[in-house]
Amino acid sequence: MKQFEYVIRDEVGIHARPAGLLAKKAKEFKSEITLEKGGKSAAASKLMAVMALGVKCGDRVSVTIKGDDEEAASAEMENFFRENL
Repeated sequence: MKQFEYVIRDEVGIHARPAGLLAKKAKEFKSEITLEKGGKSAAASKLMAVMALGVKCGDRVSVTIKGDDEEAASAEMENFFRENL
């Protein structure tokens, strides 16, 4: 299991467009990727579940990756967060 935390820098948080990009990226991996904020969690591959977390600019999210390709998935997801969120 791999895990990292990230503070959202996008001024409007995780709204529809970045949530869609995140879900698409998460589906590229065999590993299960989960986002958590404020005690609520969602599968990163589920667009509506990610949006339901209500992540705003400045919020800290925890990302957990479990599965066969967790090393590669963790590295790519961290890079995705830095570039897009």
